[in-house]
Amino acid sequence: MGNFLVWVIWLLAAGACVATGLRVITAANPFSSALSLIGNLASLAVLFLLASGEFVAAAQILVYAGAVMVMFLFVIAYLGGRADAPWAGGTRLIQTASVIAAASLLAVVFVALMLNAGDRLSDEASVTGAFGSPAEVGRVFLTDHLLAFEITSIVLLIAAVGGVVLGMRSAAEEDDAP
Repeated sequence: MGNFLVWVIWLLAAGACVATGLRVITAANPFSSALSLIGNLASLAVLFLLASGEFVAAAQILVYAGAVMVMFLFVIAYLGGRADAPWAGGTRLIQTASVIAAASLLAVVFVALMLNAGDRLSDEASVTGAFGSPAEVGRVFLTDHLLAFEITSIVLLIAAVGGVVLGMRSAAEEDDAP
C-alpha cells in the first residue's frame, strides 16, 4: 500500500509540474506566469522529497519559490502593464536568434550528457550517508562550485536592477507622453 501511495503522489506531482510548466510558457499575463512558476517549483520540491532530497526540497521552497519568485513578482508588479514592453514588436531577427540560441543550448546539453554519461547510467552509484546533507551541500557550494554560486547571485542582482531601470524608463516615457 505504501508503494502505491508513493506512485500516486509522484504522478500527481509530476502532472502538476508539467501542467504548471506549460502554464508558465503559455500565459499571456506575466504575473500569472510567475505564479505558475511558483506552483512548478513547489511540485518539484515534492518530487525532491520523494527522492529523499529533503534539504534540496526545503531549499527549493525557501530560496526559489520564496525569495527569488517574490523578487520576480515585485519587479512584475513594479512594471505593471509595461512588463511586456521590451519585447513588443520584436523583429524577425530577434525571434530567429532566440530559436537558434535555444536550439544551440539544447544541443550543448545533449552533447554534454552523452559525453559524460557513457555507460555510467547503467550502473548504480555509490552514495554515502553524508550525500545531500546541509553540511555536504554547503561544502560543495563553497569549495567546488563557488564561482557558479557567486555568478548566479550576480545574475539575480543584475535582473533586479534591470527591472527597476526598465520601470523607471517606462515611467519617464509615460510622463513625457501627451
